[in-house]
Amino acid sequence: MKEMYPKNGRVILHVDMNSFFASVEIAYDPSLQGKPVAIAGNVEERRGIIITCSYEARAFGVKTTMPLWEAKRKCPNLIVRKPNFERYRKTSLAMFELLRTYTNLVEPVSIDEGYMDITDCYEKGTPLEIAHSIQESLVKTLLLPSSIGIAPNKFLAKMASDMKKPMGITILRKRDVKKILWPLPVEEMHGVGKKTAEKLATIQIKTIGDLAGGNDIQVKQLLGINGERLKQRANGVDNRHVDPDAIAGFKSIGNSTTLPYDSTDEEELKTVLKKLSQSVGARVRRKDMLAANIQIIIRYDDRRTITRSRKLENPIEQDDEIYNAAFRLWKKHWNGDPIRLLGVTAQELIEKGEAFKQLDIFSYEKDAKREPLLKALDELKGKYGDDIVLQGIKNKKQPFGDNEHGTSFEKDFLSDLNND
Repeated sequence: MKEMYPKNGRVILHVDMNSFFASVEIAYDPSLQGKPVAIAGNVEERRGIIITCSYEARAFGVKTTMPLWEAKRKCPNLIVRKPNFERYRKTSLAMFELLRTYTNLVEPVSIDEGYMDITDCYEKGTPLEIAHSIQESLVKTLLLPSSIGIAPNKFLAKMASDMKKPMGITILRKRDVKKILWPLPVEEMHGVGKKTAEKLATIQIKTIGDLAGGNDIQVKQLLGINGERLKQRANGVDNRHVDPDAIAGFKSIGNSTTLPYDSTDEEELKTVLKKLSQSVGARVRRKDMLAANIQIIIRYDDRRTITRSRKLENPIEQDDEIYNAAFRLWKKHWNGDPIRLLGVTAQELIEKGEAFKQLDIFSYEKDAKREPLLKALDELKGKYGDDIVLQGIKNKKQPFGDNEHGTSFEKDFLSDLNND
């Protein structure tokens, strides 16, 4: 089989589970097989939003983020289930365990998708045979459908897995890029969202081919260093390795401040927490990330230091959300002794494009309305300083200085995959 593998390049698979949440529910309740099924938050309320749905439901026009009332109008026989995230987590762990029986080079990128490097797996068959084996094993052992992309790099494998759903297997070689990818609208390219596509349209880049041949200076001026990466990928170039340890990577943003004097004044300490939360929130948003975990540090006057963290039900980015999570931790764990230092850290950062709302997904609608306001506030702070706008803080006095030292603490992203 070795001759079926490249002499110098890599063979990468992208395994993407089809309608994962809905498929898991169908696996647990076989009577749902072949029926239009949707997972939705606030099932009993009209304002509920579709989180995901089966392909049978999609045939009626039901889509992710569609209001539940509209989905039921399009599909009167729609079967709606509340999300069961503990069930999805366990199924995800089992899925990745199965993938690791083929190779140790497995990199989870979300709860329902991951990359595999099978370059040295030629004893197990051709790349196509391995992909079929994985797909069949997932159906046989977990009753779950998947789509798999086979390519020489991660970007092309991801693009390939999106081409045939459900239960598709697609090979995408670098020589196919010009014929298959370049004619596609640029917004169909992995890594290009609606806003980025709108920006690119201002310089007449409307297809992936336009981006591949775009002017380097123009693209970089418009999108920064990300523009360079996107142009490379539009040309089929992606040198990232499949990294099994990526989930345990350093992904946190934090700030701490040493107080000018030891304090037990609750109002003053709350003010410090608010300032730290605003600083962390601004940096999280600048990086287009969401935080799935918040950690605080409390250092007492005798140098005793404690760190406490809280896993969040939904990833967050807003200052008040970060503050509320930090405040609850601080209130629970502060023993009343004088405090010398406080710190707030956003952990388990997730790129916005990869994040999924775990419970009340309809609230993304509210978040989206706030984004222009948050952006304007961040721009004001960047131009005039953090104190130009203080949301919800009484400006009675500012007893503590601005000696904020960045603090960072390693935290596994999707750490369950390592620990369970």
